Amino acid sequence: MMRVLLVKTSSMGDVIHTLPALTDAGNAHPEIQFDWLIEESFVDIPRWHPTVNDIIPVALRRWRKNILSKQTNSEWKQLRHLLREKNYDLILDAQGLIKSAFLTWLAKGKRAGLHFKSARESLASLFYHHRYQLNETDHAVWRMRSLFSQALGYQLPKTPADFGFHREQFPKQAELAEPYVVFLHATTWTSKLWPEPYWVALMKRVIQQGYRVKIGGGNHTEIERAKRIAGDCDAVDLVPRLSIAEMAALLAHARAAVAVDTGFGHLSAALTTPTISIYGSTDPSFTGAIGKQSIHLAASFPCSPCFARTCTYKQTSIVKPACYETVGPDRVWEALKIFL
Repeated sequence: MMRVLLVKTSSMGDVIHTLPALTDAGNAHPEIQFDWLIEESFVDIPRWHPTVNDIIPVALRRWRKNILSKQTNSEWKQLRHLLREKNYDLILDAQGLIKSAFLTWLAKGKRAGLHFKSARESLASLFYHHRYQLNETDHAVWRMRSLFSQALGYQLPKTPADFGFHREQFPKQAELAEPYVVFLHATTWTSKLWPEPYWVALMKRVIQQGYRVKIGGGNHTEIERAKRIAGDCDAVDLVPRLSIAEMAALLAHARAAVAVDTGFGHLSAALTTPTISIYGSTDPSFTGAIGKQSIHLAASFPCSPCFARTCTYKQTSIVKPACYETVGPDRVWEALKIFL
């Protein structure tokens, strides 16, 4: 049996983009088992993949907020002890950051990761015994598949991405009996936020077709935005904060989803739910949601994609971010109605 420690701690989209590489590895080496070192908030995702044996939660985001606390010190010691318990045939850093590379150093086994020309932080490559260069113009899913094929010694498959899970894994709840469309409006970058009036206009069209709309959020700001979009419409369900597994069940049984560039949009597409993804400041050719029924709608604007967290466009525009002038509700509806 080949045992590999995978270090890919975050974010949700990056974690989901890694899953097809595990499927490839499992097909090439049926005896392979992965232990996955991942941020505690994303531990639901590796559980769905058949090649994952153990999940090792890490809490770097939480620890940074209380770096000197006794709890942080205790949890850090436990992690170090856990990582030293096993001997791995390979320790693979698929993140390419100094923090992820440092975590590989805590475990026992040969370390592999990205070449300094491919790593997001080039100094991370100094931690590895083996380094692999990727084609930076490829989509993130193909970059991960290439990294795994090189590190584990098999030919890169040309087959479509297989995320290793399917919609039927997530049971349908009784309250989901009526057909519905999920709106995924929340994202950490303000430059990715689709204008609220656009969501309202799209919502009205979806409801006119006889579908309910489900919308929610993960924090106070997102929930308040969801409430403004929903207004007092009886056909809109405000969804409470859900776990990733609960969101997966909601998305798996949706008639369709409309998303900005956000982690749950990637999850929806991977579940093969019809997913319309809207891109303004980012480029779907690099990190777009991948799925059998996934459609990308990218802005066509002078400064798009800008890859900036906030919109810096200074001239007069109809909406903010300005690039979404070219991805209005009419364009989104034309793509969405195909699936309704």
